[in-house]
Formats: sequence, structure tokens, C-alpha cells
Amino acid sequence: MSAPALAAPPSRVVHDVRRARRRRTRAVSSALAVLLILLTWVDVTWGGYAGELFAHLGDVLGLGGQASFVVGRVRLPATLLGLLVGAAFGISGALFQSVLRNPLASPDILGVSGGASLAAAFAIIVLGLSGAVVGVAAFLGAAAVAAAIYLLAWRDGVAGYRFVLIGVGLAFAINAVINYLLTRSQVTDVRTVLVWTVGSLGTPRWGDVAALALLLAAAIPLVLLAAARLRTLELGDDLAGGLGTRVELARLLVLAVAVALAASGTAFAGPVAFVAFISAPIARRMLPSGGLALIPAALVGACVVVAASVVTTHVITTMEVPVGIITGAIGAPYLLWLLASADRRERT
Repeated sequence: MSAPALAAPPSRVVHDVRRARRRRTRAVSSALAVLLILLTWVDVTWGGYAGELFAHLGDVLGLGGQASFVVGRVRLPATLLGLLVGAAFGISGALFQSVLRNPLASPDILGVSGGASLAAAFAIIVLGLSGAVVGVAAFLGAAAVAAAIYLLAWRDGVAGYRFVLIGVGLAFAINAVINYLLTRSQVTDVRTVLVWTVGSLGTPRWGDVAALALLLAAAIPLVLLAAARLRTLELGDDLAGGLGTRVELARLLVLAVAVALAASGTAFAGPVAFVAFISAPIARRMLPSGGLALIPAALVGACVVVAASVVTTHVITTMEVPVGIITGAIGAPYLLWLLASADRRERT
């Protein structure tokens, strides 16, 4: 029998490749989920609080047991909030980097998170606000900066490189304004504002956890819709337009969903540095080429934030360190490595 007769039909080859990719994605997602559960367990039960955790869960489920203040009011809500914040940033970064086709595209690099920090600082220092209102101001600040970047980058459409460059420029300008506000603020306000410029889980209430969980649940249909549009955009603007896709409207939808997720995470924990930037690339390195890897990116983001919480809460005990400092220490070397590797590729 001749070689062409033995060759598998193209449809079978495509089917096998897709099946192998789905199998690898499920395996990676399962491994990341197990790692996340282990990190959550460590963060909540560190120091011999495993019994208190089971007692608290039994109390919540009506099975008896005495609720533990440390577990039920301090550790568990902070850990779950970090998990949700990391997932939101992970998906947001994956959408940004995919739609703009640039590994540097993430809400913290582009100034979206900086807009949230600026709005929060303005609300605290100038308006004298506090509590949940500051979170709302941060959400609106992130959305306003993203809208400004989009409008400034528009030239008969939005090109990824122009969007990134304008975003980086605005990020520097925003950072300058925040520093000016800090120099004009009272000493008592500086500590609160610094949390909003770095990112911290703090001691959230169960209402905060529930609110963020509801926001993410409501965003799931929009994420799925954005992912479907993004798969078409990855074919290229001309081919996507030829298939009947309104390219700029689809790109705007993906960016809006990414901004909403980043703004939601920032509103509850501040701009936790570099989580959105590193989550998707780490997830993609564990997967076959191609695909959005939204679920793995969400799991990587959650693992990074919860792991940072373990370090800041249980390892570094001599001082209070926000989780954003730890994630920044992880993300900064990755950014330098990315720039160095890109420079080497250009030379070769």
C-alpha cells in the first residue's frame, strides 16, 4: 500500500491534535487546582488551626462545632479573597495579552491598575472618603483610564503596539500624580494610600468575599463571549472581517471584559502587582501552543496570590508586608528576563 494511502486524513489529524490539547489542558488545570487547594489549606491552617477549620465548617453547615475567630473572621476570608482576586487578574491579563498580541500588555503595565490607585488616593486624601466608597472609586478610576487609553490609541482602529505605548506613558503620568498627592497628604492617610498603590488582602469581611464572587460569577458569560470573539480575532483582522466579524467591536468587547475584571480585583485588594502580567505566560508554558488558556491563567493567578499570602502572613512575621510586594518581587525579574530574551531574539 502506498504512503499517501496510509496517511491519515487532515480532519483526523486536526481532531487528534485538538483532543491531545484538551487532554493536556485538563491535566494542567487539575494539577493547578490541586496546588491551589494545598496552598489554601496551608494559608488557613498554618500554626495548628486544622481542627478549628473543620469546626468552623461544621458550624457553617449546621453540623455542630464552635466557630474559630482566627479561621472564620481573619484567615479564611482573606485567603478566599486572594484566590478570587488572583483569578480575576489572571483572566484579565490573558485577555489583554491575547487581544493586543503583546506579552507586555497587562493592566498594571498599561496604567489601568494605576488609574484605580489614583482614584482611590484622590478619594482618601482629597475627598476624605473611606470604606467601600474607595473601592467604587478605584473601579471607576480603572475604567476611566482604560477608556482614555482606547480613545488616544484610536486611529481608524486600535493597534496593539500603540495601545501599549500610550498605556505605559499614562502609567508614568499617573504614578507622578499619586506621588504628588502623597506629598500633600496627612501622615495618617499615607499608610492607607500606600496599600492602594501596592495591593493588600488585609482583613476583609465575608461581605467583600461574597461581593467579588458575585461579580466574577456575573462576568463568566461575558468572558465566554469575549473568548469566542478572541478566537476569531486571532486569525487576523482581515480574515476575521471576511468571516463577518466586526473587528473593532469585538476588540472593544474583549478589552471591556478585561478591564472590568482588573477593576473588580483592584477594588477589593488594590493593584496586586504583576499577577495579571505573569499568570497567562506561565500557564501557556505548561500547555501546547495555541489557545487562550483562560482557566489555567486564572488558576495560576490564584496560586500566585495565595502563595504570596502564605509568605507575608506566616513566613515574614517580623513586619506586616502587603502581598503586592511579594508578587512584585516575582514579576520584576520575569519582566527583565522577557525584555532580555526579546533583545536576544532580535539580534539573532
